[in-house]
Amino acid sequence: MTLLPPALVPILLLIGSNIFMTFAWYGHLKYTDRPMLLVIIVSWSIAFFEYCLAVPANRIGHAVYSTAELKVMQEVITLCVFAGFSVFYLGERLTLNHLVGFSLICAGVFFVFKAPIPS
Repeated sequence: MTLLPPALVPILLLIGSNIFMTFAWYGHLKYTDRPMLLVIIVSWSIAFFEYCLAVPANRIGHAVYSTAELKVMQEVITLCVFAGFSVFYLGERLTLNHLVGFSLICAGVFFVFKAPIPS
């Protein structure tokens, strides 16, 4: 049992999972001089911890959210973590194009969480 509301636990686990995932997938871009095999081994090692959070997030979250809700929630969390990572770790800039694209994805989330649209 946890003291946190059941709807919040999967969100926090997904945030942690996505931080690991983003470093596993993109962290090596700062170290292009490293051998590819080393990069793959390190990335897989980091991804292990991502899975240790993602699997329970989805298992616990499925008691509160539908599978589609969990998936789109994960995508928005991924975008937020990735945006911060791009700016603060890789030193890249976010442009208006990025914000428009991210906004369209968030619009999709709205429709997944919204009650069924009458036909």
